[in-house]
Amino acid sequence: MNIKPLSDHILIEPIKGKEKTKSGILLPETSEKEKPEQGKVISVGPGKKDKTGKFIPLEVKAGDVVLFTKYGPNEIKVEDKEYLIAREEDILAILE
Repeated sequence: MNIKPLSDHILIEPIKGKEKTKSGILLPETSEKEKPEQGKVISVGPGKKDKTGKFIPLEVKAGDVVLFTKYGPNEIKVEDKEYLIAREEDILAILE
């Protein structure tokens, strides 16, 4: 299925956190986990319209790895795969 975000929405595949601590302790799957704050951009909308109706393109593009606010994006599930949909204002940085 092909998902095309509208307006300034961005489709993100979350990057799961590490299952091991820095000291080497493995975390069980049953441990309570935080929402991911990092993900790979899958697709982006055309951008936001300004007052004249012209689209202002987004700064992120497909393939970028981004940091985003923890509770900003909405979670969706498509064909047993989890994605996040965020607005450009929820994106904090692009990792290079």
